[in-house]
Amino acid sequence: MKIKKNDTVIVITGKDKGKSGKVLKTMPKENRVIVEGVNVQTKHQKQTRTSKPEIKHIEGAIDASNVMFYDKKAGNALKIGYKVTNGKKVRISKKTGTAID
Repeated sequence: MKIKKNDTVIVITGKDKGKSGKVLKTMPKENRVIVEGVNVQTKHQKQTRTSKPEIKHIEGAIDASNVMFYDKKAGNALKIGYKVTNGKKVRISKKTGTAID
């Protein structure tokens, strides 16, 4: 999975197409990510002795193939590749060849 936590991504397909946000969590085994403000779902919380009933809005997971890394400097989405430099695996932009991290 080429997307990591705290990356800024843009949704490229689905009901939230065009929205961008920060990745809150990645789930590599399921190939899914949770993005801030995308795929917001409504959860109803039952009343308990200590808490009142409420309606919560929680971000749901979306498939990692539906998002692309968003470069703030360039202002567009980028494809990500890998390159080994000095024995370390580094993410690079496929368009410009510059290191992302």
